[in-house]
Amino acid sequence: MNKSKLKQILLISGGIACVAIGTLGIFLPVLPTTVFYLLAAAAFARSSDRLYNWIMNHPLIGRLIRNYHLYHAVPLQTKVVSVSFLWLTICASAIFAVESWWLRGLLFLIAVGVTWHILSIKTLTPAMLTEIARRDELENQKHLNLEIHEIHEKNLL
Repeated sequence: MNKSKLKQILLISGGIACVAIGTLGIFLPVLPTTVFYLLAAAAFARSSDRLYNWIMNHPLIGRLIRNYHLYHAVPLQTKVVSVSFLWLTICASAIFAVESWWLRGLLFLIAVGVTWHILSIKTLTPAMLTEIARRDELENQKHLNLEIHEIHEKNLL
């Protein structure tokens, strides 16, 4: 196996792992979501056009990547849900699963650090959301025009 094929396999494997970890991050607040999806997109961009197109056109993941790429910002709702689930799971763990006071303190410090990180990310403004909606509409129109063109081409043949 040559180096370029091995590199491709490693990048695809890493991208798939990042998608899996990012998806877990939706449900486990201490795991970041966006950063793993960004890493997956970067890995796929260097290894597989098919997987890159899949992740960039995915209704949830693709939008998240594009929004972050454009503005380095996330929606306010994402921040609220993330911080809420973070504190809910950390508090539940500290109360029901951990007996040691120092481990409870560590969980608290982790929650504070992750909360600070989430809140330090820019929030999408109404102007940004309007621009995103405009870009999405242009992209949808472009795809529709391409489909119409393909149908006309088939009918002419």
